[in-house]
Amino acid sequence: MAARKAVEKELTREMIMDAARDLFVKKGYQHVSMRQIAKQLNYSHGAIYYHFKNKAELFYALVELHFDMLDKKLEELVKKEIPDIVKLRQIFLGFIEFGLTHQSHYEIMFLLKDEEIRNFINDSPNKSYQSFANYVAMFSEQKLTVQQVWSIFLSLHGFVTHYLRHVPHFSDVKSMAEVHVDLLLKITKK
Repeated sequence: MAARKAVEKELTREMIMDAARDLFVKKGYQHVSMRQIAKQLNYSHGAIYYHFKNKAELFYALVELHFDMLDKKLEELVKKEIPDIVKLRQIFLGFIEFGLTHQSHYEIMFLLKDEEIRNFINDSPNKSYQSFANYVAMFSEQKLTVQQVWSIFLSLHGFVTHYLRHVPHFSDVKSMAEVHVDLLLKITKK
C-alpha cells in the first residue's frame, strides 16, 4: 500500500469533504460512514481520521465552509457602489443563485436534518441569517419588522428549495427568480 500512496495524490481535507458532500446528499447523514467515504476515495478509513476525528466533525466542516462561501458572496455584493435598492435586489438574487449553483452545498446547509448534528451546527446558520437580516435592514427604504425580514428569507429559501434538483443551474430559472425578487422588493420600499 505504501508504493501506491507514493504514486497517488495525497489525501486532502478538500478531497474528503467533496466525497462526503456527495454521499451525505445522496444517502443522508445517518446512512454514511467514514468507511464509505474512504472507500469512495480509495483510501483506508484511517487516512480520513487523520483529517477529521469523526463524521460529525467532517459534516460540521462542510457546513462551515458552505456558509462561509455564501457569506462571502453576499459580502461581495454589499461592497458594490450601487444604489441600495439595486444592492438589495442583487443580494436576494445572489442568495437564489448560490442555492441553485451549489445545490449539494445548499442541501447540506439547510435541508439535512439529523438529531446527531442538529445541535452541532447552530452557529453558522445563525451568523449568516443575522448578516442577511442586517443587509435587508440596512438597504431597505423603510424599517422592516423582524417578521418581515424572516418572511423575505423564507420566501427566498422556498424558491431555492422548489427548484432544487429540478433545474441544473440558476440560469434556467433566472427570469423567474427576478420576478420573485422584484415582488419581495416591494415590501422594502416606502
